[in-house]
Amino acid sequence: MGVLSVQSSAVQGIQRGLDGMRKNAAEIASADQLNQAGQETDLAGALVNLQQNKVQVQASAKVVSTLDEVIGSLIDTRA
Repeated sequence: MGVLSVQSSAVQGIQRGLDGMRKNAAEIASADQLNQAGQETDLAGALVNLQQNKVQVQASAKVVSTLDEVIGSLIDTRA
């Protein structure tokens, strides 16, 4: 697996996680209004999914950071 494909996968992981967090935040924000309207909401599920998406973003960001360090070390070694 090449450096660019690893970086691309990590960036996609960050994007997916942020998209999921936006969706979860909207679910949490609208939960009270939906409950008052008589519709059931899964607030606990939205909170759990928010945490999972947060961890995905953090892990993907760590991959990008580690890749940056590795590339920096390789450049220093070659110079």
